[in-house]
Amino acid sequence: MTHSMKALTLFLLLPLAALAQPAPWIDPAEDARHFGAADKLLFWTPEQQVAGYRNMDRLVQVREIRAGDKPLALPEKPADLAAVAIPHDGGSLTVADYLEQQSVAGLLVIKDGAIVYERYRLGNDRSTKWISYSVAKSVVSMLVGAAIRDGYIASVDEKVSDYLPRLKGSAYDQATLRDILQMASGVAWDETYDDPESDINQAGWNTLALYDYLAGKPRSGAPGETFNYNTAETNLVGNVLRAAIGNNLSTYLEQKIWQPFGMESDASWNLTEAGGGEFGGCCINATLRDYGRLGLFALNNGRLADGTPVLPKHWMAESTTPSKGAPYYGYLWWLREGGAYQASGIFGQGIYIDPGENLVIALHSARPDADKDEDWALQAALFKAIAGAL
Repeated sequence: MTHSMKALTLFLLLPLAALAQPAPWIDPAEDARHFGAADKLLFWTPEQQVAGYRNMDRLVQVREIRAGDKPLALPEKPADLAAVAIPHDGGSLTVADYLEQQSVAGLLVIKDGAIVYERYRLGNDRSTKWISYSVAKSVVSMLVGAAIRDGYIASVDEKVSDYLPRLKGSAYDQATLRDILQMASGVAWDETYDDPESDINQAGWNTLALYDYLAGKPRSGAPGETFNYNTAETNLVGNVLRAAIGNNLSTYLEQKIWQPFGMESDASWNLTEAGGGEFGGCCINATLRDYGRLGLFALNNGRLADGTPVLPKHWMAESTTPSKGAPYYGYLWWLREGGAYQASGIFGQGIYIDPGENLVIALHSARPDADKDEDWALQAALFKAIAGAL
């Protein structure tokens, strides 16, 4: 595996500090002047973040996800949300302040199926594709549901090693697909990023190397009992899915959701190695409006605009039910108050879905910190304030 691929995998939920300066506006025609070295991804400057996040297909191996010719219409009913106050930490700021302070590249708000607010910054526009980071996990969760409805997977209670025989005889013999969807396999894993001896820094990330590494890990507890965030297991979910459907994730996403639901633009998905599989837990590159449409698909319980089901009837409800090991986590979805749920990616990527408010919020960002508690709290306050204003 190349250094660039290994560095990229560390971005799934990596809590790194970066230079605390806002991301700049950059003319997209000048992006190539600002590209960072692929093996220095962890140290990209704000300029390199902006230029790189919207040009991943020029920097790493990807597989295309093609749009169809009938995009889902998104009517516009504009509302002025710029001055909406966001109460936070004893004070407040406006939505406009948030966009500046949190290095937002794009914010889209869809209420009752219509766009009520849409803003682009940093040189982005409606056509800009932007990296999802771990938002891709929640897309993979929906694809697992599609594979169950299609009959490729019998249920989430099937054993992981039944689909990945290289893991037979390992601790994963007892783990089910449900367990790894909930990050509760019971297999030992250390995700300490700043420890060179931890699993996250020792594992190989191409498909076969990762199998071999995980096959040697001991059991730390009973499956399904304890949440332990494990980057490697999100790749296993993707590998189980590929083994089940006999196809790659990009094509399956294209055929099951991207084209039938009416995504407007082509997208792409980063690969673990040249010609290999997609990262199960990272890195779809898509426009903000198509992030919004993914949220609408989830909000519509995995049905197409004409009502045709793609996912099992209760899949979204099951996916967003609190797990035993973590009441804030479902099947690769983060759970929020009031029945809302969210796909989240480091540096401020997200799709927030609130069924009770019939609301979807999509966010592209280039925050200076990958995984900072204060940033997530402020983002949650943003979503709550927008929902309250509508």
